[in-house]
Amino acid sequence: MNPRLDLLHPYPFERLRALLAGVRPPESLRHVPLSIGEPKHAPPPFIADALVDGLRTLGTYPATLGLAPFREACARWLERRFALPPGAVSADGMVLPVNGTREALFAFVQAAVDTATAQQRRPLVLMPNPFYQIYEGAALLAGAEPAFLNCTAATGYLPDLDAVDDATWKRCQVLLLCTPGNPTGAVMPESYLRRALELADKFDFLVGSDECYSELYFDEASPPVGLLQAAWQAGHRSFERCVVFHSLSKRSSVPGLRSGFVAGDAKFLARFRLYRTYHGCAMPEHVQLASIPAWQDEVHVIENRRLYREKFVRVAPILGEALQRDVPIPAGSFYLWPAVDDDEAFTRALFEAQHVTVLPGSYLGRDTVAGNPGRGRVRISLVASVDDCVVAAERIAAYVRARDP
Repeated sequence: MNPRLDLLHPYPFERLRALLAGVRPPESLRHVPLSIGEPKHAPPPFIADALVDGLRTLGTYPATLGLAPFREACARWLERRFALPPGAVSADGMVLPVNGTREALFAFVQAAVDTATAQQRRPLVLMPNPFYQIYEGAALLAGAEPAFLNCTAATGYLPDLDAVDDATWKRCQVLLLCTPGNPTGAVMPESYLRRALELADKFDFLVGSDECYSELYFDEASPPVGLLQAAWQAGHRSFERCVVFHSLSKRSSVPGLRSGFVAGDAKFLARFRLYRTYHGCAMPEHVQLASIPAWQDEVHVIENRRLYREKFVRVAPILGEALQRDVPIPAGSFYLWPAVDDDEAFTRALFEAQHVTVLPGSYLGRDTVAGNPGRGRVRISLVASVDDCVVAAERIAAYVRARDP
């Protein structure tokens, strides 16, 4: 067996199952799960229609490169969404289909990390802390060492790039970013992304930007900036050292479709395509055909944002009043990240009393010299219906009031 498998940590939801084992919530209360970031909004019918129509391709092996119309739809969407000029993104050399960002992020790190030429010490993959656990697992299995950049209120919930010393940057081969962030919802401004690119140019590493939440933002007039957008404005017209990850899972509420794409640096993507050819992870053609109209339509995405906005506006005040502390609405994503006294105890007791599931924040972070930035917080995924999210918020408030009369 690959000995690096022993380096992997239990996944957060495995830990959650263990935490809640043996707990018996009230049978009279229907379970409201707010622990997993699995969208529950109804997807637009035209995606299912295109998927069914695409089943005629089941007799065809899909190509790693993907269908030209799929890549074209993704390239043109990037240009529309991130204010890039027509033709800035080459559908032929700068876009590849992937089976969701999770699969792509893992594969990206495997292809990007070079342990053969690393001198003396293992190469580093830098990532935010707390984080999406795939980042860490990908680094460990690639033979790299994960380096955690704490995201706290003091840093605006963004990794403090300027607090990293030169010795660390010299060992860095990949910097992973997430904007809007999971679990904090923090959005990286263009100046921040340009600073990341300056460091990448200086110290010779790749920047991977996980932008799967880019279409979920609170202010309709202020969509989050993307890495390719910042790169273009900085003069990186070939998107050197940039790789971005996008998905329909959150944007279109189709996590089961497993449809996304990677885009950016054509030189890297050419090698990444070779890796994926051997990896055997080509996206089925019927999935690509169902995805094309999803990338071409914005009406359903605007409605998605409206629903999430309504949840935030109704839920955050209920929780803030009960917890007697501010529960800020994030700039992006569909998570709330409130502070609690003990995240594990809160999660277990809430489930036992109110049959509502949230996720301990410490499960999304790692211990560092400065502590685990997720400890003392819980992640609340507002993925259920508006009514169910309000019901869950009222139950959380009831639990807190009963605990602290």
